[in-house]
Amino acid sequence: MRRTTSVTTSVLPAVFVAVWVALSGLGPAIAAKPPSGELVVFEAASLKEAFATLASRFEKDHPGAHVVANTAGSQELRAQIEHGAVGDVFASADQRHMSALATEGLVVGPALFACNEPVVVVRSALGASLKTFADLPRAERIVVGAPEVPIGAYTLQIFQKAGASYGAGFAAQLQAKIVSHELNVRQVLAKVVLGEADAGIVYRSDAMAAKGKVAVVAIPAELNVTAAYPIAMLKAAPRPELARAFVDLVRSPAGAAVLREAGFVPCPGR
Repeated sequence: MRRTTSVTTSVLPAVFVAVWVALSGLGPAIAAKPPSGELVVFEAASLKEAFATLASRFEKDHPGAHVVANTAGSQELRAQIEHGAVGDVFASADQRHMSALATEGLVVGPALFACNEPVVVVRSALGASLKTFADLPRAERIVVGAPEVPIGAYTLQIFQKAGASYGAGFAAQLQAKIVSHELNVRQVLAKVVLGEADAGIVYRSDAMAAKGKVAVVAIPAELNVTAAYPIAMLKAAPRPELARAFVDLVRSPAGAAVLREAGFVPCPGR
């Protein structure tokens, strides 16, 4: 199974095929063939491993189909779609960016398919000294998502709750230790894994993907938030039938099992 991460479309290959057809004189025969089975999925960075597994299963169930993953921060994917990028499916790490596209008429029937839980990841060497969320101000370098990134927005909510619970000074200490704001959650994780930061806020699924490379600190339930993940077919999807089938797989019991294995959690009330 070959799964490609790309932000490009199949336009150029189509042009090359058209030229070849014209030169070869096989136009009528080639034109009668079914269209390519390439399915372009715009997926939030935290979905990378889970969607790779689902893409493999999808390709086995749909011979000839090939899933092309465009993986980035949800805000980047939204911007690409708004500027006309060609794709079939969008899966976001929050409701905000999906709702904006729905309001603009660019997606069809968005539906919740999974939830996630933010956690603190700590550089392995500091695991012994940063054991609880209350210890986080001891970190000298904290990295978080930018405010427009879902994990960044969730982090702000967590810090605000922590300020209300532990005092304004606690929140101020955390803000003073922030050394960078990243454009997606995997960049936050990478900074901690590489030792460029002492701690960061990521999703539980990201922490599982980096198992053995970071220490994980739970965020108290009263301070934490639930990250909701919606999925939808793009209104202008070139492969609507494949797009609907992929969305159905993600939302199926089999899809839910893959997501649980990757660290996602059931959504409240479901």
